[in-house]
Amino acid sequence: MAEQLARPDARVIPMWRGRCLLRDGRPVLSGGPVEAEQIVLLGLDGETPVFAAEIADADADEGETADLRSLVASLASPEAATLAYARGLLHWNRTTRFCGSCGSPAISTQAGHVRVCSGCERELFPRIEPAVIALIEAPGPEPRCLLARHAGAAPDRFALIAGFVEIGESLEATVRREAFEEAGVTVGEVGYQGSQGWPFPAGLMIGFRARALSEHIAVDGAELAEARWFTRDEVIERVATGAGAGPGDSIGGALLRSWVE
Repeated sequence: MAEQLARPDARVIPMWRGRCLLRDGRPVLSGGPVEAEQIVLLGLDGETPVFAAEIADADADEGETADLRSLVASLASPEAATLAYARGLLHWNRTTRFCGSCGSPAISTQAGHVRVCSGCERELFPRIEPAVIALIEAPGPEPRCLLARHAGAAPDRFALIAGFVEIGESLEATVRREAFEEAGVTVGEVGYQGSQGWPFPAGLMIGFRARALSEHIAVDGAELAEARWFTRDEVIERVATGAGAGPGDSIGGALLRSWVE
């Protein structure tokens, strides 16, 4: 680590509490050596070592910062992916200061990818929180999909059904459970479509397309305020106007766009 950090071509990406440091309105992606509370090695770009650094509060006060989600649309995919990786790994180190078994301080090792308990010597690794998101189609010949509005969301803020995987549950079972618990929709066939790392703070979103066994809807009234079947033309209009495609960087938006195409 010390040898790589000392290299004149080493890149150090500074971040502060999950926020990107900005220079001229853009995230800093190639800073030099910095005073940091935590430094992690992200990997090699060719032969160039790339690090992420958690800077101190005092240093952050001297510059401008921004949430990564607000910057994604203006970044190239490799830049966004690198910043997301940096954010997720630094967040894990920042929130895993102590051992969950004995309470002793946990020390950063393996270039920031492992923390070791100073008491019981337990090794702590970054944990991923898997969640599913599903485009659920209605039965019958007319193409329609289920969109739901969460409690407290704006009147036209509809999205796909999603939720976290529970212990002992398959991904397909999660799709069926979430659809039934939140919207009262019974789902049959479930097919995998793709996945997306979601380091906000440590998610993995797994996308599916599924088919309902009936058109019956009964929202739970807690998580969801309403849900209904949207025709393909209605979804196309929502995508075209920007009201319903979701963020450009989200797998939910990709599932909707692929369905209307």
